Amino acid sequence: MAAEASSDQIYRLVSTALDATFYRAIYEDVAQAGLDPVRHYIDEGWREGRDPAPWFSTRAYAQANPDLSAGDPFYHYLTQGWREGREAEASNFGAPHLWRAADAGRSLEWTAEPLGGSAEALRLRAAALAVQDPQEIRAQIADAFDIAFYLLFNPDIAEAGRDPVEHYLTIGWREGREPARDFSSQDYLELNPDVAAAGVNPFVHYITAGRAEGRPARHDLGFRHQVISRLVPIAERWDHAAQRSDEAARHGLADLRAALAVRRAADGAFHLSVSHDNFLTNVGGVQLCLQREAAAIAAQGVDHLHLYPVTHWPTLRPADRPAPTGVLWNGRDLGAFPIAVILEALRDMPVTTARRSFALHSLLGHTVDEVLAILAAARLSKGFFWLHDFTSLCAGVHLMRDDVADCGAPPVGSPACGICIYGPHRAAHIDAHIALFDALDLTVVAPSQSTYDTWRPATPAPADQPFVIHPHARLTPRRGGAKKVAATPGGPLTVAFLGMPAAHKGWPAFRDLAARFADDPRYRFYHLASSSVLGAPCEFHQVTVSAERPDAMREALTALEVDVAVLWSLCRETFSFTAYEATAAGVAVLTGPDSGNIAAFVAEGGHGQVLADEAELMSLFDNGEALKLSRAARKPAVYDLALSALTVDLLAAR
Repeated sequence: MAAEASSDQIYRLVSTALDATFYRAIYEDVAQAGLDPVRHYIDEGWREGRDPAPWFSTRAYAQANPDLSAGDPFYHYLTQGWREGREAEASNFGAPHLWRAADAGRSLEWTAEPLGGSAEALRLRAAALAVQDPQEIRAQIADAFDIAFYLLFNPDIAEAGRDPVEHYLTIGWREGREPARDFSSQDYLELNPDVAAAGVNPFVHYITAGRAEGRPARHDLGFRHQVISRLVPIAERWDHAAQRSDEAARHGLADLRAALAVRRAADGAFHLSVSHDNFLTNVGGVQLCLQREAAAIAAQGVDHLHLYPVTHWPTLRPADRPAPTGVLWNGRDLGAFPIAVILEALRDMPVTTARRSFALHSLLGHTVDEVLAILAAARLSKGFFWLHDFTSLCAGVHLMRDDVADCGAPPVGSPACGICIYGPHRAAHIDAHIALFDALDLTVVAPSQSTYDTWRPATPAPADQPFVIHPHARLTPRRGGAKKVAATPGGPLTVAFLGMPAAHKGWPAFRDLAARFADDPRYRFYHLASSSVLGAPCEFHQVTVSAERPDAMREALTALEVDVAVLWSLCRETFSFTAYEATAAGVAVLTGPDSGNIAAFVAEGGHGQVLADEAELMSLFDNGEALKLSRAARKPAVYDLALSALTVDLLAAR
């Protein structure tokens, strides 16, 4: 299978049946990384037991057919399984996906025939496509298909030398790619559930029938409408997290006792930390911070126990949804354990009068009662509570109403909370944190003054709650003395988006900006991140910041001579490494008023401009005022970044 999986024949066959929308919705890591769902499933997904469509369970098919070789069960079903009368069982994630479809405007419900149709419907659809003349289809859409636009927005297709029309007709529409500026494949399928249910190419349908029927080619309500239309109820997200948690292997008390017996601290020095994921395997600014903290703890010869939920939870975990907890011990991942096992093992650990500390970085995926029990078992009561987000103020950790607009943490029970998806769950978050602050001697740590200024008036924590402002990084004079950034005179203004292309990070605003001025010779647009995204109207450069390469982003910005970074976060960023990295490289930052510490950092330091809204952003480029932000015009200074070791710094100061 490994050799076959890279062939066009295998790819095309799997792409005709794999539901890319479903795959991205269920497997958020694939969506966030901007990976091709078909390629991911062929290369990795089926081996990991991932499901390619709501109507097909990879694990169930493999278990029901033990005579199969070690190959992909889905590929087997498509090529021969259905002919042999073998049955396909629906994915366990089918029902949540159908809810998403219904919420987006499709009149779909869970029935005996799951989304995508029965095996018989799949065969009929494949047969219909097989007899349809591809040249006839091409001729039908030729005048309306914008080849230059498609190649601009899909540089991977241009670089591969693929025929853009053929790619869209076979694969592109399933991936949500757009064939022209005025048509959206995804919008059309959402607005026309009959077309979606039939599995018909949306653009072909629009050109041959939909346009004459008066069907809209897209909706023009903006990306915020799209975010709201795809909101999933919190309870549905809990179900998803619980299902994934149930798949985690659980280990016993003997395993944990044996692992904890191997210690690095001869004097019993011990540090316990809690966060929302495994910082060794997940990518992000907070994870890199925790890696630095862990390295500093190790350098001091202190034993380090880190606890994390084994799957992503969007809020505190409800007490009625038990789940195993992941354990890292001195940098080694020990796997998942029931909470009772962890408590018993901690009670068994010897306690000395040596250095003992703890830090709560995030309680997402945990319950406060369990965290208090863990700290009690470890005989710890005095530690640090970090404000990496606003979990202590709301179940919506970014303080965004329905994930699209800053809410500012209004009073609990206010009308503003009543219209937000997170409103019904906010009181539970606040009550849980009241219990936490009452039970422990905590020092609150904010990575920026703006974060503390947001948190303090909205929190129920005592008015005299100890706190400290401790940034994750600081700008320092460049080694070798102050320098001005080099700039090549002339040429277009280079404008970049840095990091994960997520809606709450402002990617849609940058994407629209780049699309509008894609043909304008005054500007050139880049995306600098660890992975690319489909349909991006800009030049992608892979940049991965890691513990081994902490300066990777700054170095890339300098090498590309980027003039401007558009960091249009819709949420109140508690810190933002990208803002600091851009400034250190001499790049001007453009941001909006709701971006939290980005806006505060830019305004206080004169590191760019804080604009009122997206209309002003567009106007800045339309009238050419953005050109004044070029390196050559500004001649900015460049800096080094002094990175924090987080809690270790605070312990040293204490």
